[in-house]
Amino acid sequence: MNLHRNARLTPRGRWLLVERVCHQQVPLQQAAEAAGISTRTASKWVNRYRREGLPGLEDRSSAPHRVPGRTSEEYVAAIAALRRVRMTAAEIGELLAMPISTVSAVLLRIGLGKRSRLEPLEPPNRYERERPGELVHIDVKKLGRIQNVGHRITGNRRDQRPRVIAGRKQTGWEYVHVCVDDACRAAYVEVLADEKGTTAAGFLRRAVAFYASHGIRVERVITDNGSAYVSVVHALACRALGIRHLRTRPYRPRTNGKAERFIRTMLGGWAYGAIYATSAERTQALPAWLNHYNRRRPHRSLNNQAPLTRLAQMRNNAPGSYI
Repeated sequence: MNLHRNARLTPRGRWLLVERVCHQQVPLQQAAEAAGISTRTASKWVNRYRREGLPGLEDRSSAPHRVPGRTSEEYVAAIAALRRVRMTAAEIGELLAMPISTVSAVLLRIGLGKRSRLEPLEPPNRYERERPGELVHIDVKKLGRIQNVGHRITGNRRDQRPRVIAGRKQTGWEYVHVCVDDACRAAYVEVLADEKGTTAAGFLRRAVAFYASHGIRVERVITDNGSAYVSVVHALACRALGIRHLRTRPYRPRTNGKAERFIRTMLGGWAYGAIYATSAERTQALPAWLNHYNRRRPHRSLNNQAPLTRLAQMRNNAPGSYI
């Protein structure tokens, strides 16, 4: 029970009040003055005790017993059913001819205000390949270029307006290409100028060379359906390297979830984990962070081992080489 600070009576104090009035025959007005309450309040608690006994001295909910304007159960069931098929509050309100505020209040009351509260349409697809190089996840993350200290540090967004030289904005984007092995989570990352097919093909060749330096032969790669990965140049690069290229189903980012999760870790640990004056300074900090990730950072899904530690363990447990 959470009593407010100025409460005169607790359940124990109410019992003392009724004990004096009902059993010790103390006059009601005198007992009320001793408790520091009005005679009307004292009479209320005494009458409750006489009707209900000790349970009548407990606090009751202040919610009304009836709410004539509350949305009917039929409409609540319809709102819940439409929400479970991923409709927004605005769409539900338009379909049922109800105000959006009413629909939103009902969704909040039944615990479906956020889409994350809904049951997934598909069960989680968790998997892990048996050997390194059997499958490698590739993805790209865009990061805004840094021309000065950001508003997260200064608190002033006016300083973040891009500089205009010769009629062109000079800020733009940088493209972080990431590659993560499915079995041991060893990662390779480069910051490049774009995400074109030729750039993605070049990154793939260098990533394959990186894994080869650790004794891993890449057999398959999985990417999304971005223009770089459906290009002819990227397909020729996969064929030349003897790699099978897999692509995720549309609107199924969790299929490439290991790359997505690595990107979240990378943003927190490197991209947003320090204050950088320029984009070049941020890029220079990447190799040190990536080395820490591969060699020292504990990975929960690997029993708190670092990726390269897991790779060495897998190599020792399996006969032969991965090349």
